[in-house]
Amino acid sequence: MKEKQLEFIQGIINRMGGNSFALKGLAVTLVTAIIGISLSSNASPRLFFLALLPAIAFWALDAYYLRQERLFRELYKAAIKSKRNSYSLDIAPYKENVDSLSRVMFSRTLFIFYGVLIAATIIIAILIAIEW
Repeated sequence: MKEKQLEFIQGIINRMGGNSFALKGLAVTLVTAIIGISLSSNASPRLFFLALLPAIAFWALDAYYLRQERLFRELYKAAIKSKRNSYSLDIAPYKENVDSLSRVMFSRTLFIFYGVLIAATIIIAILIAIEW
């Protein structure tokens, strides 16, 4: 019973990690597509700033998945230590052990990835505005 519970929790952790990875790819793709469309249509430089919206939205969503993954890791650790054969997926007791959503959002890994994406978008918009 305990092995199945641990397998189930590990599956959830793997899905959260996969979701986080997929979001990073989608964010880069969408931001690049918006910039590419803006460049090809000789649009106003203001349109480039539209690419910031999905970058920020994906950043927040990625932080949510990373936080959920950390919560389930705490549950996994507790399930390993537990002597009981209870089957629970309640992550609420572990919320104090894991950083808040805003702290996760500004963690080093997410901040560097999305910070570079946002900074590159802003730099491109400024360069285009200068030449426009």
